[in-house]
Amino acid sequence: MFKGLFFSLLSLALLVLLDLYIVKFFSATFTKQSIFRSVSIIISIGLWLLIFLFFYLRFFKHDEDIAPVLFSIWLLFFLVKLWVLVFASGFNLVVFLEGLLQKSGFIEESIFNESRRLIVKKGVIFSSLLPFISVLHGITLGRFNYKIHKETLSFKDLPTSFDGLKVLQISDLHLGSFKNKKEVQRGVDLIKAQNADIVLFTGDMVNYKSEEAKPWVKMFSEIKPTYGKLSILGNHDYGDYVRWSEKDKADNMVQLERLQNEMGFKLLKNQSFAIEKGEEKIYIAGSENWGKGIFSKYGDIDKTLKDVPENAFTIMMSHDPSHFDLQVKQHPNFVHLTLSGHTHGMQFGIEVPGFIKWSPVKYRYPKWAGLYKEMNKYLYVNRGFGFLGFPGRVGIWPEITVLELKKA
Repeated sequence: MFKGLFFSLLSLALLVLLDLYIVKFFSATFTKQSIFRSVSIIISIGLWLLIFLFFYLRFFKHDEDIAPVLFSIWLLFFLVKLWVLVFASGFNLVVFLEGLLQKSGFIEESIFNESRRLIVKKGVIFSSLLPFISVLHGITLGRFNYKIHKETLSFKDLPTSFDGLKVLQISDLHLGSFKNKKEVQRGVDLIKAQNADIVLFTGDMVNYKSEEAKPWVKMFSEIKPTYGKLSILGNHDYGDYVRWSEKDKADNMVQLERLQNEMGFKLLKNQSFAIEKGEEKIYIAGSENWGKGIFSKYGDIDKTLKDVPENAFTIMMSHDPSHFDLQVKQHPNFVHLTLSGHTHGMQFGIEVPGFIKWSPVKYRYPKWAGLYKEMNKYLYVNRGFGFLGFPGRVGIWPEITVLELKKA
């Protein structure tokens, strides 16, 4: 608790210092300093009030209408300030080093005279429109910019009957965040168009309460793969973030299971399910939520794999990707492929296939998006279909995963 309080106060102090730096930088860059100083201070105070109101609505009132809008406005300005901080402090460091070199006699004349410094400072401020526009795009278009990610995985011990099996994974629907049915339907139509043999959903159907799924039952029931649809629970599905009685919480879970059933999903809770093709079988194991950190641990890997025969081809669904490193990959039962979600890729990052894949979430979850292989076992982390908190996606787009299993 003390550690958490310390980091919270440290973060608060850093944000205050950031604001003071930005106010000083803006007012020193333009000629009418008093006006820009006053405007900067007013904006900073307004943004502080905005973020406090966001936290109140988000975590105490569980508001999914106003709170995301407030957070979006705050984030737009925060990224502008962060951009200015990085480039302005970098420029100031260069000027400082240049001054030292000049005093030491290594250079005679400063490259950055007063007029050039002013041009660079204004350039830094105006270039901050780039993150502003990026976030604005993420809120308006990026959150529905669905991407199909395809991988072909080869296994020596894949039963011959299942050679070419097409597995489609979706994760983190967060149906309580959606309002635009037309755009969500477009995503569902993309799922249907893949003609998958089986659809596996790896948790977080709702944000807080099962009732958030009600408006979407009909739409998601349209997805009808050959071998059906299986699902597991994510950390948001248990209702742990709502204050209610034990009975209401239990009723919420019963309703969520019923709604998933109406959608056509078979919910696996520390269970396995066999898919048969002729005389051969593969097993889908569904663990409840389990991973590192503060999230509740309901998973039991031994119970989940109890009914899976030794040497059977096994796909594990586990919401939190940290489960793979902590338990799955070294478990006596060989799990060929683990499917996870949870991270959303933080809904923010940079991805250029073949060149760069980065998101701040990698420092919390080293395996945060895409395909990983260790000990001859695969993990695939889906970037999520929906969004939570921030109502958008910047650089990390909503994902539909298609995995084709081949016999090596």
